[in-house]
Amino acid sequence: MNGIRQRFARVLTEVERSLDEPLDIRGLAGVAAYSRFHFQRQFSAFFGVSITEYQRLMRMKRAGQQLAFRPSVTVTEIAYDAGYENLESFSRIFKRVFRQTPSEFRKAADWTAWHQTYDPLIELKGQFMPVGNPDFTSLRISEFPETLVAVFEHKGPQSDLPASVQKFIAWRKENALPPSKSATFNILYYDPKSTIPEDFRFDICCAVSGPVTDNEHGVVTKTIPGGPVAVVRHTGSLDFAERTIRALYRDWLPQSGRELRDFPLFVQRLSFFPDVPEHAAQTDIFLPLQ
Repeated sequence: MNGIRQRFARVLTEVERSLDEPLDIRGLAGVAAYSRFHFQRQFSAFFGVSITEYQRLMRMKRAGQQLAFRPSVTVTEIAYDAGYENLESFSRIFKRVFRQTPSEFRKAADWTAWHQTYDPLIELKGQFMPVGNPDFTSLRISEFPETLVAVFEHKGPQSDLPASVQKFIAWRKENALPPSKSATFNILYYDPKSTIPEDFRFDICCAVSGPVTDNEHGVVTKTIPGGPVAVVRHTGSLDFAERTIRALYRDWLPQSGRELRDFPLFVQRLSFFPDVPEHAAQTDIFLPLQ
């Protein structure tokens, strides 16, 4: 089963890599080492949708992220990126998936339909992630500099995170602090697998040069303290970083001889979906050490 899982994991990556290209079923079948007829049936059996529908859903996922988090990109550009030659067709399909028109979603996204559509796929995709322990050969110990950050404190269910991210992006835009100018961090207070939704906390942050002034968005000033950290690079969706994080605590830390510092694990987002394909997004994971 592992061999089949690995081949279909490569299929998923190839679909994400080639979202802007026509669907090459024959080529994807070759990646899976199946005939195209068996491949299409096997894909549907694994994921509950056809390969054609899967590509459409991934294009719509990127479109939704662009609408919600990239306000400078026009709806027409997003429709074209999603493979539609006219706005009417794109709007009709988008509303069928998310129960809102693209303009409605951009103005006030209702993330309920989004989670109903993509959470089951994320769960299924997780079953096809590489098995075994992460490779920590590239892990390094470094000295993290004390960093002043602007923070939107997300408190509550993880499913509400996108709405919090939108609020923080609005603040960043007002203050001319895009990711290209200001490093983006997240502070991960609790393990989402062992925390009830109401108690979940997650800080959405960016580096700033001075204290944040009072604002309607609820953004405040905090400091990520300086000190030694173990750093490991995660490539892909942050949805699948938990395996690496668990292995840091379970496997690397006991054999390292190091002790933890009293500050939560945090990450720096280096590149983002939808700006890059989801499988190519990069994040540095920092484990604070004494």
